Amino acid sequence: MFNFPDTLLRKAGLLLLITLFLLTGLNHFDNPNFYVSIIPPYLPLRYELSFIAGFFEILGALGLLFAKTRKTSGYGLVVLLIAIFPANIHMALHPEYFPKYSPLTLYLRLPLQVLFVAWVYWATLREKAVGQGEEY
Repeated sequence: MFNFPDTLLRKAGLLLLITLFLLTGLNHFDNPNFYVSIIPPYLPLRYELSFIAGFFEILGALGLLFAKTRKTSGYGLVVLLIAIFPANIHMALHPEYFPKYSPLTLYLRLPLQVLFVAWVYWATLREKAVGQGEEY
């Protein structure tokens, strides 16, 4: 049912990814004001968008648990990471709205998003990501 990858590194990478998306998704509901603050103001329904993103982060994390849904969840999380990238750009372009963070930190979030996409790909979309004997 779960059929995690064979190597310790791949298994740890997948479990860490699941934990990260699950906790971040839950945090959208626990701390919505932070997430709403980073959504560009030109987008409507910012609270709703934040809750939708949190819901899909949780759904994606749960989907990564199961070998049969891991690949689909991986694609979904890549799409989600791309969809939320404008929030990172907004933060970098408007550091005055985020005084807790240095401008350097806000700019470092941009390549970090690319690393997250690569991590999701490595942990979920490559052939070795599903586990031994599992076909998809």
